[in-house]
Amino acid sequence: MTLRMSLLGLSAALMLTALAMVFFYAPTDIVLGVSQRIFYVHVPLALVGFLAFAVVAVCSIGYLWKGSERMDNAAYAAAEIGVLFTSLMLITGMLWAKPAWGVWWSWSPQLTTSLILWFLYAAYLMLRAYAPPGETAARYAAVLGIIGFIDVPIVYMAARWWRDLHPNKVLGPLAEESALEPPMQLTFLVSILAFTALFAWLMAERTELRRQEIQVERMRYTYGEA
Repeated sequence: MTLRMSLLGLSAALMLTALAMVFFYAPTDIVLGVSQRIFYVHVPLALVGFLAFAVVAVCSIGYLWKGSERMDNAAYAAAEIGVLFTSLMLITGMLWAKPAWGVWWSWSPQLTTSLILWFLYAAYLMLRAYAPPGETAARYAAVLGIIGFIDVPIVYMAARWWRDLHPNKVLGPLAEESALEPPMQLTFLVSILAFTALFAWLMAERTELRRQEIQVERMRYTYGEA
């Protein structure tokens, strides 16, 4: 069994386990009711989106340093997946906000900085899609990928630096002890593992597909010149 097939099997098993725990194991929140279950999807999407953009930044630094095509391909793939996860995070956030806050969207600091993050990496993808292929475009994209990551800690710290409507953090240095009941905490951790495994599988698939795309482009260029 290949690594990609193993990652697919692992992510599928973890995702099914997480869904079963969300609907049949985790208790219903007393204050927010059933809508709180979106939390088990919304927050892992946000965290794994942050992880994806961290991969973009690290691989972009590696590309600028070594000029490695593999680093550039990994950064490109991570940016695509990060934008996908962040888009789903924003959508699930709006689905939660309507019953919780009475509005689909609020220009709170955390939401605003999250939207800025989405625009930054959407710009990264537009640069990769529309700039002429070559090292120049890859270098510009790498610089944007590094600068864009500066917004990730700002999103996390927004609730501390400015007044925000979001609930208290449940993970990281700002998390409060006993913020979640043990069944909720276990379900949350399994959901994070499921989305992390999904990210790893998507990264492996997209990086390999990107490698094949480049090979096809080079063959087309070679035979076109012949």
